[in-house]
Amino acid sequence: MTIAARGDEQAAVREAVRVPRPAPLAPAPLDLGDAPGTPGRLEVSTRCLLRDGTPWIPVMGEYHFSRDLPERWERELRKMRAGGVDVVATYLIWILHEEIEGDLRWDAALDVRRFVEIAHRVGLKVILRIGPWVHGETRNGGYPDWLQDLPVAHRTDDPAYLEHVRRWIDAIAEQTQGLFHGPERPDAPVIGVQVENELYDQPGHLATLRRLCEDAGMRASLWTATGWGGAQLPARAVLPVYAGYSDGFWEEYDVEWPAFGAMHFTFNEHRDDLTVGADLRAEAAVVEDDAALGAGDPWPYATCELGGGMTVAYHRRPHVDPEDVAALALTKLGSGSSWQGYYLYHGGTHVIGERSTTQESHATGYPNDVPVLDYDFFAPLGAQGQQRPHFHQLRRQHLFLRSFGASLAPLPAVVPEQRPGGPRWSVRHDGERGYLFLNNHQPAVEALPSLVDVGFTVEGSDRTVTVPVAPIRIPADATAIWPLRQPCGAIPALTATAQLVTRIEVGGRTVVVLAAADGIDVELQLEGVLESDVAGASVERRGDLLLVRPDREPGPDCVVSVGDTDLVVLTGAQADTVWRGDIGGRDTVVLWDGEAWFDDDGFRIVPNHRSDVVLALPALAAPPVGADGPFVRHAVPAAPAAHVVPLPEQPDPTMAPVRADAATSRRSAPTDDDFAGLAPVSIAIDDSWFDGVEQLILSVDWFGDVARLYVGETLVADQFFSGRRLELDLMPHRAAIRAHGLRVKAFAWRPGYGIHLDRRVRTALWRPVLELRSAEARPVVTVAVS
Repeated sequence: MTIAARGDEQAAVREAVRVPRPAPLAPAPLDLGDAPGTPGRLEVSTRCLLRDGTPWIPVMGEYHFSRDLPERWERELRKMRAGGVDVVATYLIWILHEEIEGDLRWDAALDVRRFVEIAHRVGLKVILRIGPWVHGETRNGGYPDWLQDLPVAHRTDDPAYLEHVRRWIDAIAEQTQGLFHGPERPDAPVIGVQVENELYDQPGHLATLRRLCEDAGMRASLWTATGWGGAQLPARAVLPVYAGYSDGFWEEYDVEWPAFGAMHFTFNEHRDDLTVGADLRAEAAVVEDDAALGAGDPWPYATCELGGGMTVAYHRRPHVDPEDVAALALTKLGSGSSWQGYYLYHGGTHVIGERSTTQESHATGYPNDVPVLDYDFFAPLGAQGQQRPHFHQLRRQHLFLRSFGASLAPLPAVVPEQRPGGPRWSVRHDGERGYLFLNNHQPAVEALPSLVDVGFTVEGSDRTVTVPVAPIRIPADATAIWPLRQPCGAIPALTATAQLVTRIEVGGRTVVVLAAADGIDVELQLEGVLESDVAGASVERRGDLLLVRPDREPGPDCVVSVGDTDLVVLTGAQADTVWRGDIGGRDTVVLWDGEAWFDDDGFRIVPNHRSDVVLALPALAAPPVGADGPFVRHAVPAAPAAHVVPLPEQPDPTMAPVRADAATSRRSAPTDDDFAGLAPVSIAIDDSWFDGVEQLILSVDWFGDVARLYVGETLVADQFFSGRRLELDLMPHRAAIRAHGLRVKAFAWRPGYGIHLDRRVRTALWRPVLELRSAEARPVVTVAVS
């Protein structure tokens, strides 16, 4: 196959890559997977996972059960499932379960068995990340203090260390007994275990951890270990999983955008990022060739930590945009990923233990001070359950993988040389059919310009595809996955400048939903179709190809019909409102611009002030109020108004004491004693606001350095300022707020202090700044649409 890009800078030099047909899938050289005959059998092939013999791209989201309230677990897991997640990954953080030696706890928020059972009930598989060392921005990497202080060789096969590890593993095995997928329990939820995290030079110890788990009864289908940083892994024992972040809190304060960032927005064959976790290593990782970065590995490209956002440290506070997250995920798919795993997918809260706080800090030997409580991560699902824009943007990709992932999974990535100033693109292709990936976005600090006069030619074994037929302008920030000769219902082969989202069978017709990219005209190339079969579009025959352009602008009523198949082309923004799930026992596609999830009562929405209807296909039981194309419109109730929270006079702009870590010279966060000297500002919350609502989300718009919320003397939330609002669900604190009141304490921003803020939100003032700009309490109620 020859691949060429053409554009104004490339007209004279046509980039070309020739590849043969890919070799057939074969078993990967790993001791993983289920025995033949296992229902729901999982296998690991050379390029992808297979489930019951069908290629599968898992979508995995990280959610730490012990960092959230157990009464929220089911609701939040249902949100993850509605976001297109198949697998939930979760850390077991030893310090939370056994802060005091011998007092090993599995109750309340530590009840891993209950969490896994709920995940199973809502339709999610589970990967357990058991450590024993997990990192996760946790004190001692998750070790209890008593373990950290033992005179043993931690993270090795030292018998004195393994004695404690064996007890930890045995306890996990006891808690999860009967929950592992296998021949005896094919429907059980736990499909895999990750041992350790960011362990680079102890392959024998990783193999020992797997053996200890299996000896304890944890017989998992899949075993993984983090492969980044040039990690040495035991032969055949684990599948390496990789990371990719758009920014990093671990960089120095004077770094505007890390050098590693561009790698994750450029299609390439490198799986490994040597910088992740590098600040905790004594020596930098060194590799000698591309093969050491994972290129050419005879097993699937799998990820477990695609950045769902980014947490902050005191010295460096990244400001990741939703579009960064979505573009990075798409670029990894185009680079060959066959396992999309996000860290974090759901934000959380560091736990305050009986003896200490549990965040990593300078005081515990880390190069970074992170907040005492805040671990929101600006994840797709926030720590309070907020569904952020990238939750919806990623859902569009995940719906595509759920409907079309089986055709994508076995396809190898072919990456043309990415010419400076040219398009960033790749193809996953088998010589006859495939997908073209396009990314013209990277973070705002290094934004990409629009491109003019660009087109793509893909030469397969028996057919050459040129898409679009004439060069186009590719706008800045455009991303896309275009089908190349893909079968769609009655269409034997579809090539399009629009992205497949999902497909559904309704009333004897196949409805395929596509997403247009802003600024790129929709062009459909149909093979094996007669002009008379096409309606709703202009048609031009070119040989045995039909060139089709919709009659309408993208929207729910932009429908191109081909025989018994309807192609519905939405705008990009509308495509981010597409949901799919079971409503009343029927597979249903819904268009809803807002927060929602599926539960036993149907499609549960959070009413808002943007939309007063949902569009459904097929129609719901509720009375219709109109139609758009094949979708039926149904009215939904209005949202309750948010409450304006009165703020008193601005506090004095007091700056935190200047401190730095002796080892790194990075700035250190203010301490409890520092906050004790600040005068609090009371925030008045009317108790009646809690009546009849499921959540009451306080949102504070502020500017400064560090803010903390207290109920009485109890710390309930904190935040290092990075341009985000401080948000907290007040409902769990209602009684305490009524009794003791809600207060805020905050330090002013200190200019020129050696702290990184994104230049879009940093101040140009050379004086202390502390502003509590506004606050509101948003009542959250839900309505089941069924």
